[in-house]
Amino acid sequence: MLNNLSGWDDTIVALATPPGIGAIGVIRLSGKESFSIINSLFPSKELLKQASHTLHVGFIKEDDKVLDEVVVSLFKNPKSYTGEDVVEISCHGSPYVQQQVLQACINKGARLAKAGEFTQRAFLNGKLDLTQAEAVADLIASNTSASQKAALHNIRGGFSDVLKQLREELITFSALIELELDFSQEDVEFADRKKFYELIEKAQVITNELLESFQLGNVIRNGISVAIIGKPNAGKSTLLNTLLNEDRAIVSDIAGTTRDTIEEVININDVLFRLIDTAGIREHTSDIIESIGVEKSLAKMRSADIVLYLFDVNSYTAEDLLKIEKDLQRQQINYLLIGNKADTGSTNFENALLISAKQQQGIKELKEKLFAATVHNDIAENAVVTNSRHHAALQKISESLAAIKTGLDKNISGDLLTPDIHRCLHYISEITGTITNETVLDYVFSKFCIGK
Repeated sequence: MLNNLSGWDDTIVALATPPGIGAIGVIRLSGKESFSIINSLFPSKELLKQASHTLHVGFIKEDDKVLDEVVVSLFKNPKSYTGEDVVEISCHGSPYVQQQVLQACINKGARLAKAGEFTQRAFLNGKLDLTQAEAVADLIASNTSASQKAALHNIRGGFSDVLKQLREELITFSALIELELDFSQEDVEFADRKKFYELIEKAQVITNELLESFQLGNVIRNGISVAIIGKPNAGKSTLLNTLLNEDRAIVSDIAGTTRDTIEEVININDVLFRLIDTAGIREHTSDIIESIGVEKSLAKMRSADIVLYLFDVNSYTAEDLLKIEKDLQRQQINYLLIGNKADTGSTNFENALLISAKQQQGIKELKEKLFAATVHNDIAENAVVTNSRHHAALQKISESLAAIKTGLDKNISGDLLTPDIHRCLHYISEITGTITNETVLDYVFSKFCIGK
């Protein structure tokens, strides 16, 4: 089925470096005609006779026109990223030059690659499994040390290695159980039910750990949204500026200065926190624009992962704060109470962290509390599920394992166990890409950049 994918035999070409002006641009070709195409454009040397993994300096020419002086890198199949013949042309980083070289390759028979097609070919040629291929996209998109480590771990095999081993063991037991069915009249047992039961229990532990890691994986991949909520002039914009160490939001003594939400990102212990400075919430205002801002603030509060409810210690009593806290709890909102301007007012608030955003007091403690309230696992270099597709399949695997275990507990016959085993194998194979279809592949690789 995989070899029937449209365009499978084409030679593809794309810019592998970001578009724009730079010192160098890299253009990549992959496919059976890669060497002959570049050889026809590179009169300096007969590239078809050169060894793999070698570099060659010379001029790219189309007809008699010199396009650029380049370095050509040769990678012969199967020892290349895609498993096909691959050529990389390092040219000067002028967008005009890059486009000319690209067009020359297309004129000689290559076609422009689709998004992620190089990595898709690597997968189809067995250089990567599907989780490793998806991890390549995650690594390109990584913007913290934690997301980088999670992606690299999965590129090296990650949890797919564990699933592959489980798949092989399940296949073995499935074959033995089905063999028993062929000898059903002789009352023989080829599959050791005790060892099979132990395998299922071990698989359940592994699957549950992976499922539980998804919350952390979601944090690593997408960050945490933090809505800064409070009445006008509580110091929300000042707090945002202090956390960012820059004047991002306008600060004024005039109530209602912030009319719309402002979003910025900070990194706390390798986790991205998306800070949302909202319009001050007050019940009665005649300003239509401010009213719209207040509605947006309430919407952000409900959708945020955590709310920092900021209040001016000079304007609140402990009773006022208790009412706010009960309201947040009633709405099931994850929150921290932050008392601002503590350098000038009361400090009699037991459940609140007291700070002075203007004087930068208590900011370190605020970051620590914010991290502790949202990140509930240690971020280490181990198997973490960051992909919703994997999470959905793991849930199906968990259900299948539970059904197999129930069947073993009830001592049901092998022919009734087999469907649940096959179902479990199906979802394991869906994750690793052992079985897949063109629709799934198009979805996965469409999220890649063109040159990868």
